Parts: sequence; C-alpha cells; structure tokens
Amino acid sequence: MYWIHDMPGNGEKPPLLEVKDLSVDFRTSTGVVNAVRNVSFTLGRERLGIVGESGSGKSTIGRTILRLHGANGLIRAQRMAFEDRDLLALSERQMRGVRGRQITMIMQDPKYSLNPVLKIGDQIAEAYRAHSNATRTEARARSIEMLGAVQINDPERVAETYPHQLSGGMGQRVMIAMMLIPNPALLIADEPTSALDVTIQMQILAILDDMVTKKGMGLIFISHDLNLVASFCDRILIMYKGRIVESCMASELHAAKHPYTQGLLGCVPDINREAEELNVLEKDPEWAR
Repeated sequence: MYWIHDMPGNGEKPPLLEVKDLSVDFRTSTGVVNAVRNVSFTLGRERLGIVGESGSGKSTIGRTILRLHGANGLIRAQRMAFEDRDLLALSERQMRGVRGRQITMIMQDPKYSLNPVLKIGDQIAEAYRAHSNATRTEARARSIEMLGAVQINDPERVAETYPHQLSGGMGQRVMIAMMLIPNPALLIADEPTSALDVTIQMQILAILDDMVTKKGMGLIFISHDLNLVASFCDRILIMYKGRIVESCMASELHAAKHPYTQGLLGCVPDINREAEELNVLEKDPEWAR
C-alpha cells in the first residue's frame, strides 16, 4: 500500500467519512463472491476519486456506504462512520434519515434513476419534501431554483417535462439537482459523466466542483477514467479485484509506484507520444492478494 494524507493529523478535524477494513461479500448460486476486501480510507471535505476497471469493487463501496447492498450481501468492517456515527450500527429507520439527506448518490445513468411517468419538477420536489417540512409550493419553488443552480436554461419549462424528453446531459443535471437539493454533506458520484460527450462532461464536472467548493461537501467520484480523475480530484484510490492497491494525491499520479497503476497509465493513449502499438497491461496474480 502507498497511503498519502489518509488520516488527519493532530489538531485537525475528524474525517467526514472513515472506513476501516471494509469487506463486502455476496452469496450467489455458484458460491460467495468477495466484491470488496479489507478496504480502508478516510474522506474530508474534498474530492476523492476511486478508479479501477469494471468489477474492481468501486461502485460496491459507494452503495455500501449507503447500505444499498441487497439481501444477499454481507458487510464486515472494523469501522464505517459518517461524521463519527457508526453507519453499521444504525437501524434501517435511522439510516433512512442519513440516506438521501446527509449522504446522496448520483447513479451512472439517469434513464434508470428517474421515474418515467412523473414530471421532473415533481420528482425533485418529492425528494426535497421527503427530508424536510416544506409545503408543495415551497418544494416546487426550491426544485426550480435547483434546476437553475445546475445551469439548466428555462428551469420552469424543464420542470414540466418527462425524463424521456431530456438529453443524457440534461438528465444528468436533473439527477445532480435532485441529489443536491437536501444539501448533503457527502455526495457519491458513480460514473456521472461516462455516457456524455466531452463538452457536456466538462460542464457537469464544473457544476460538481462549484457545489463542493461553495457548500464544503465531501465528494467521492467513482470512475474508470484516470486522466479525468487526475484532473478533477484531490486524491485518488486505485482498486484492483476488490482491494485498494495504491493511494496518492491526484497531482502525483504520474509518479505512481504500484505496477498496476503504472500499467493503467501506460495504456492511456497520448497524442504527444509516438508509439507503434498501445501497451497491454499484463496482470500479476500477486496484486489480488
């Protein structure tokens, strides 16, 4: 392991999120799948990127923090605390007070997260009223305000549309508005820009960056795009087969020491580098141990 700035020093505030020795297993018809193994990290009010190939366990970590692991999942951890509250010790009723209010999550594809038969404004208002005492009128006004905050033009018109009438980028902005309207302390973004073109991708990242900076939130940004995470996040965790194999400051990613991280970097195309063939990552079984 290569850990940098993971634990607060003396005199610093405790972390917003602390995860210690987290493991997540899933019981399946063919046996037990070890999705996450002995993962430890902390998060302050910063942008933390989690990177890895498909199946590395990065999305499972995000869902586990919210305890959205399914009936066949088994969570084990020495500690999984949010603002010094043990998330594993909370009842489901107490967890509902945390989930969607203090911790929210942007899913990868808005098509599967938005209700197709409800108008956009009604869905955002419903999310707001679920965690506040707002009236319908207040929730409606707040929903339109949030649509404007995520740089949607003519938010009153968009509030009257249905999800199928929106583009991918617009749908993602709506999801961000819905997740940010409760004013959470922690936002988990699972591949929020993977299906978007580069221009829209940069706009979405600018919105997230603005929200984190102004509201002082913590952000976990889950992605498979090394270059994107390196340019956007403060720190990066590299995952391989359920384990964190390396952690570093984003600005120091180019100096990564673990051979898996080096291999991933070597496979990224570079228009300024002449090469007859792209590098192929040769994996070592020892990395998974």
